[in-house]
Amino acid sequence: MDQRNPGYKAGFVSLIGRPNVGKSTKMNALVGQKIAITSNKPQTTRNRIQTVYTDEEGQIVFLDTPGIHKAKNKLGSYMVHVAERTLSEVDVILWLVEPSTFIGAGERHIIEQLKKTHTPVILVINKTDTVKREEILLFIDTYRKELDFAEVVPVSALKKDNTDTLLACIMKYLPYGEPFYDEDTITDQPQRQIVAELIREKVLRCLEEEIPHGVAVAIDSMKFRKKICHIEAVIVCEKDSHKGMIIGKNGSMLKKIGSMARPEMEKLLECRVNLQLWVKVKKDWRDSDFLLKNFGYNPKDTE
Repeated sequence: MDQRNPGYKAGFVSLIGRPNVGKSTKMNALVGQKIAITSNKPQTTRNRIQTVYTDEEGQIVFLDTPGIHKAKNKLGSYMVHVAERTLSEVDVILWLVEPSTFIGAGERHIIEQLKKTHTPVILVINKTDTVKREEILLFIDTYRKELDFAEVVPVSALKKDNTDTLLACIMKYLPYGEPFYDEDTITDQPQRQIVAELIREKVLRCLEEEIPHGVAVAIDSMKFRKKICHIEAVIVCEKDSHKGMIIGKNGSMLKKIGSMARPEMEKLLECRVNLQLWVKVKKDWRDSDFLLKNFGYNPKDTE
């Protein structure tokens, strides 16, 4: 990569959208590596996650934000504030929507937010693998009536369809300049945070609909010894009944969560992992400023 190339571009791109529209899956597909956790449940992403895509044309720094939704607690307020604040801080906005001709209250709220910004907005119609090709034009027409988009790109995050087209569209609207990160940088997230999120992802996947989003993960220790990473982590939930579900009969569920998370950790850390998990109950932690800050969500960011 020639950083002195006068045609080189570099900029920041925010992925926004309602919860569970596929933002994290799309971001992982764009950078070619799993960074953000995914699940079939809404509001999986809680922090703003930066990932970096670099090629000979330029560098795109993606901000995967929490879904914009109606907040029900302090954690929810934090998530919405983080998502909406990024709209004025980036060079391009990617708005991911599901393929539909119905624009609901959640999408209308996002449209009102986007009308306040002068940032180029690329509408990304995701999950096109779930509909007929001829229907996509109807979805595009529905949204074009609501906002003047810089581009409209139909994609399938799951099948990675149209990823190159979307990257090319983004590059068109980025400013010329030097890269912000080294070309081998993939994310600004600390390893401890990615490890914690991997564990939380497995909790969400293993427990399906049985447990709500009152789950957080704290890494107590992470030490490298003789090519083995020893990790001690605590899964925090809000109710004693949830604790029982997470542990499972004779510890079976906790063992399953650990065995699912370990291979991805070993791939991330490039070494063997010895993972030990515990479960604790912290009632109403999502409304506690102290506990939110302890789990990496700064309540002051909502002010």
